Amino acid sequence: MAFGNAKERVVGRTQTTAVYDEGLRAYMLRVYNYMGVGLAITGVVAFVVAQMSVVFGPSGEIVVLTQFGNTLFNSPLMWVVALAPIGLVILFAARINKMSAASAQMVFWGFAALMGMSLSSILITYTSESVARVFFITAATFGAMSLYGYTTKRSLANWRSFLFMGLIGVIIAMVVNIFMQSSALGFAISVVGVLVFTGLTAYDTQKIKESYSEHMDSEMSKKTAIHGALRLYLDFINLFIMLMHLLGNNR
Repeated sequence: MAFGNAKERVVGRTQTTAVYDEGLRAYMLRVYNYMGVGLAITGVVAFVVAQMSVVFGPSGEIVVLTQFGNTLFNSPLMWVVALAPIGLVILFAARINKMSAASAQMVFWGFAALMGMSLSSILITYTSESVARVFFITAATFGAMSLYGYTTKRSLANWRSFLFMGLIGVIIAMVVNIFMQSSALGFAISVVGVLVFTGLTAYDTQKIKESYSEHMDSEMSKKTAIHGALRLYLDFINLFIMLMHLLGNNR
């Protein structure tokens, strides 16, 4: 009888583990799907805005800014486009618990669209070939580090302080370099930025995995997944920007 009870407990734990693993996989897939849609929105908006802003020559060189491009990049509107995504991230972080899942999703899509407008300058500044090349390098790096963060049994919690200090250092250095315009400092910022956002990809993936609970209701699960998707989206976008500064070819 004792043997039978022990066997039933083992079977019960196995079934519980299987249910948990299945739920976790579905949750992480939802996170990556939200992130993927966000990146797609950003890419489409960036491409459309770039095409509307500049007249390109037959060799891909910039011939002239259109009226729309002048309005977007040579007026105070450019600061709105640059700073609006930051405002939406702050709003999202402050209101996520009070938002519905549908509202959180709309804020994320809006943020992705605004980021596309902001990143259109990359498509204008760099050649299409280098943008495509760096995108695939970013995707491969992101995929490898996210897979590591998901599968490793080692806690990455001790990375937090290092990554946070590195991120603050990068932000401060970027602000300083706005006034200094130093190419050497810009190169150093990009190198450190690549290391920081590569590490953050693994760290955030592990934290998102740990945030899953099979006891979350559907609404909370969706909001948590959207929040996780935003974190990974930011890691991907910032890693892409840093790599563009290092590897991109100017038109």
